[in-house]
Amino acid sequence: MTIAAKPEHLAATGIAQTSRSPIGLFAAILRNPLTALPPEIFREKMVLADVGGKQSLYVCDPPLIQEALVRQAGHLNKGEIVHKVLGPALGDGLLTAEGAHWRWQRQSVAAGFQHERLRGFLPAMLAAAADTRSRWLADGGDALDIGHEMMRTTFAIIVETMLSGSANLDVAKVERSITDYLEPTSFVFAYSLLGMPEWLPYPGRSRARAATAYLRESLGELVATRRGAPTQRGDLLDMLLTASDPETGRAMQDGEIVDNLLTFITAGHETTALGLAWTLYLLARHRDVEEQVVAEIAAVTGGVPLAPEQVMALPFTKAVFQEAMRLYPPAPVITRQVEKPFQLGGLMLGEGSVIYVPIQAVHRHETLWEEPDRFDPRRFLPEAGRARHRYAYLPFGAGPRICIGSAFATMEAVAILASLLPAIQLEPLSTRAPEPALKVTLRPRRPLRMRARPRR
Repeated sequence: MTIAAKPEHLAATGIAQTSRSPIGLFAAILRNPLTALPPEIFREKMVLADVGGKQSLYVCDPPLIQEALVRQAGHLNKGEIVHKVLGPALGDGLLTAEGAHWRWQRQSVAAGFQHERLRGFLPAMLAAAADTRSRWLADGGDALDIGHEMMRTTFAIIVETMLSGSANLDVAKVERSITDYLEPTSFVFAYSLLGMPEWLPYPGRSRARAATAYLRESLGELVATRRGAPTQRGDLLDMLLTASDPETGRAMQDGEIVDNLLTFITAGHETTALGLAWTLYLLARHRDVEEQVVAEIAAVTGGVPLAPEQVMALPFTKAVFQEAMRLYPPAPVITRQVEKPFQLGGLMLGEGSVIYVPIQAVHRHETLWEEPDRFDPRRFLPEAGRARHRYAYLPFGAGPRICIGSAFATMEAVAILASLLPAIQLEPLSTRAPEPALKVTLRPRRPLRMRARPRR
């Protein structure tokens, strides 16, 4: 595993170098992996990090990100760390698969995310948001965990649109199981990064294994039931059941279908829910922006409930969600491992080298954004984004492995915001700024507790 360059070459090309002791890095990862990232990534184009003689490269420059993730995509794979962290739950599904196996899985579900099909999901999105709105108004101002509430809402949408109303799934237990699985991933990441043996125990390991078993068993039962159903429903599950590899003709086995269902449930409800939770927090702290969103919705709807065809006519509301994902990207780090050597920015990356694209840092990079820590949705209005490099903003990743559900997630978020905000105003119950923590996704370290009141 080599990244070859002479020290004088590094200095001449402006590549920053940093080193850290394994013990210090281990402690930082266990507390919050975000604090383990080198601070230089918020101002440098590339940072070469050394930990106990092992090197990693952080790529923060948009043209270099494009070179690595797009032009050199065939030279990279997801890497050993990703498979160790996500593999036990997601198996060999769309997020973790490699090569030809990944390509045919992606092709098999691509039709489910075409624009016209997505528009057909809008009534289900609005209905789930209306249920959340009614529940909040009926609660009489009780304290809410907004992250949990948004996960409940987006999970209802996933079940209705992708699994055709599989009401027998225990929503609360599924959400709790996903949390139980993700909670100890800091230990898995730290053990993998530092080459520690997998048999070493860590807190939460038994709960994570039980959660994985429950998730896979409950979805396996769902797949088996649907296989025996006399009619098709035309949803994602049916697409997976009828998918076949164009090269070999083989169909997906039940275990492979479970891999992909779990991938879509976690990626499709966890990340969007977190993006919405951070958005609602930011709006509660910036009432002037919130008023602009409410005014835009009122202008489009005329004060009556939002119709599906109006969701696409809310550019400022969409920009608010996009800016929230800039500040708090739900998937804040891309990890890749070099499969075939190539050169990047003057460095020769040998087989096994690890590359990180720290999206959290790219989105707050001091050379890419004016006042990078400021919440300003105007950055994402159409005219403002024309001068920005395409790879300066990566909430859904980049290259051939960009998130297949990006349009679904954005449409869903706008629909939910436009349904909730005209009727509800949220008040944070703490004045303390929340700390984002990396648990594969970017969760608040402590729950975002807020109170919902009818909007006057």
